[in-house]
Amino acid sequence: PAIDRMEKMKIPRIVGIFLIYILIISIVALAIAGIVPPLVDQTSTLITSAPKFIKDIGLLNIDQRIIESQIQQLGSIPANLVKISVSILANIVAIAALLVITFYLLLERRNLNRYLHILFGGDGERRAGEFIDEMENKIGHWVRAQLTSMVIVGAMSYFGLRLLGIEFALPLALLASIFEIIPSIGPVLASIPAILAGLAISPLMALAVAALYFLIQQIEANFVYPQIVAREAGVNPLVTILSLAIGFKLGGVLGAILAVPFVLLTQVIASEVFASDRFKGL
Repeated sequence: PAIDRMEKMKIPRIVGIFLIYILIISIVALAIAGIVPPLVDQTSTLITSAPKFIKDIGLLNIDQRIIESQIQQLGSIPANLVKISVSILANIVAIAALLVITFYLLLERRNLNRYLHILFGGDGERRAGEFIDEMENKIGHWVRAQLTSMVIVGAMSYFGLRLLGIEFALPLALLASIFEIIPSIGPVLASIPAILAGLAISPLMALAVAALYFLIQQIEANFVYPQIVAREAGVNPLVTILSLAIGFKLGGVLGAILAVPFVLLTQVIASEVFASDRFKGL
């Protein structure tokens, strides 16, 4: 819709798409710029305080055999790091490919009617237009649901961290909000710097922060997001939860991200098929 409005303002479609992409990238870059300095500061504080933590926790009194067994397990760390790196790289490539595909879909929006004409019988042009409009409407509602969920998670994280007395609550909450777009893994990644910030205060505070993020993640995944998607896009909350789980199982992070849009696409296609001439009179 934003690109269509730009086109009405005599802004070329390709320029409008680039402007939207630049805006999104700028927002993410500004968020990262605001997050990195406090994270560096918290890490420095953590390193400085590490000897005190070791003494308080009693790590120096651990049985020597336990230490030796843990040291032997360190050999598996490089292999695990390689697996994690490959997984992250694969997801980055997949997301980049998704952005490229989205770019060309937006660019070729006008031609989609012609491409879909063959699917919809005699009055294919009109029905193809209705199909695309309905799909855009559904995806638009899903995007609003995503943004609403991100704002709610960011707000809960901010007030929770402030209540616990954690420094840099705002950038940490912003990080939680941004990572909310990545199902399952995102909240875990967002919790790491917050837990480190809590650990810089005390081990007990780190546990409290971990509990806070776990609680927020459970509320968001099982109540907030499914209810918002149900209200905005008309998808049953149970269907949302199941689609996220199945998407993550089959396609990892990218599968979970695309799970709800796939459900919406299936919903629109099914509605169109059952409304077609061949199903009338059955």
